[in-house]
Amino acid sequence: MTTIACLLQRAACLDSDSAKLDVELLLAHVLGQSRSYLYTWPGKALAADELEQFEQLLARRRAGEPVAHLLGRQGFWTLDLRVSTDTLIPRPDTELLVETALALCAARSPLRVLDLGTGTGAIALALASERPQWQVTGVDRVAEAVQLAQHNALSCHLGGVRFLHSNWFSALAGERFDLIVSNPPYIALLDPHLAQGDVRFEPMSALVSGADGLDDIRRILVDAGAHLNERGWLLLEHGWQQAAAVRELMQRAGFSQVQSRRDLAGHERITLGQWAHQQEALAC
Repeated sequence: MTTIACLLQRAACLDSDSAKLDVELLLAHVLGQSRSYLYTWPGKALAADELEQFEQLLARRRAGEPVAHLLGRQGFWTLDLRVSTDTLIPRPDTELLVETALALCAARSPLRVLDLGTGTGAIALALASERPQWQVTGVDRVAEAVQLAQHNALSCHLGGVRFLHSNWFSALAGERFDLIVSNPPYIALLDPHLAQGDVRFEPMSALVSGADGLDDIRRILVDAGAHLNERGWLLLEHGWQQAAAVRELMQRAGFSQVQSRRDLAGHERITLGQWAHQQEALAC
């Protein structure tokens, strides 16, 4: 008889910084229960089919496959989102982008907001959930990602968010926004981390951006000004060692009030700038 308590000990076989949590999530998924259930009923024995499913999932996790892919879901902000191998898995670091956008812009303003490279729709949907009066658009060049974002919008009861198939600004001719946010690809082509951990199972097109990791940010900056209203803001996530380079690129592109914000680990994780001729800080 194999019990929940016995299977929770299987965390020892995983080479993962979150081994205990990984096993809890997989086991709760198989049982269709919450993680708290595992510790409320540790003596419960699994049925044969449940045990087989758990062992299969654990083997895949041991091979490095992300837990989010195994479950088909990932939490972000206050949302539970479907994920797939077509998109980047939403990560907690990206919540800093959402926090900064919400703090930067007035809560009651009916802003037009654009999320470039929306993927699962995580950023767009998080902003829409907090500011239902905003007009939020998310775009992605991968058609499957757009479909996934649309599904997540409906499942989160945020059907008013618009998602479009667009290679950055290609489908947005003539449109302007008060706020543009993006978590673009920013990893260098030869970065050794691409062969490690969960990222091995994610699409390279959502991760890699040229020799220095900044090609997509450069491309965004070429066109961003033409799609921002006067005094509008651009917020970009980037690698923790890229802040100085991104600030320089934004300043050269004509942005003012350029600054970077640090994540909980103290790393400069996002950089923002305002499309305005005036130099004083202005709200959206």
